Amino acid sequence: MPAPFRFDCVFYYCSDLDRSIRFYTDILGFQFLSRDAVARLAVDGVLFELVPFSGEHALAAAGNARLCLRVDDVAAALAELKGKGVRVHPPEDKGGGVLGRFQDPDGNEVCLWQYRKV
Repeated sequence: MPAPFRFDCVFYYCSDLDRSIRFYTDILGFQFLSRDAVARLAVDGVLFELVPFSGEHALAAAGNARLCLRVDDVAAALAELKGKGVRVHPPEDKGGGVLGRFQDPDGNEVCLWQYRKV
C-alpha cells in the first residue's frame, strides 16, 4: 500500500526575500506566518512559501508551475493591481472563465481566474 500523500505547501523561489514578502503581503494581501530560512505565508488556508534561491536553482522560471488565485472580477482585480504599480497582462476569455496574469518581482507568473457564471 503506498504511503498517503498530504498537501504541504506551494512555493516560489525568490532572489530577495524581503522584497518578495512585501509584494505578497502588501500588494496581494497574503497573511504572513513566519520566517526563518524561508518565509511562510497563507492564502485562503493554503501554505505558500518563499524560498531564497542560490545559483543552482536558476529561479525555475522556465518551469510551468503557476500560482492561481480565484477572484470574482478579473478586470477589477487587475485594475487594482495596476494601481499598485504591478505590470499586468490584459484579461483573456478562456471559454469557461476569464484569466488574468501578472508577475511577482522575480518574474514568477501569478494567475487570476474568474469562473464563468452559468
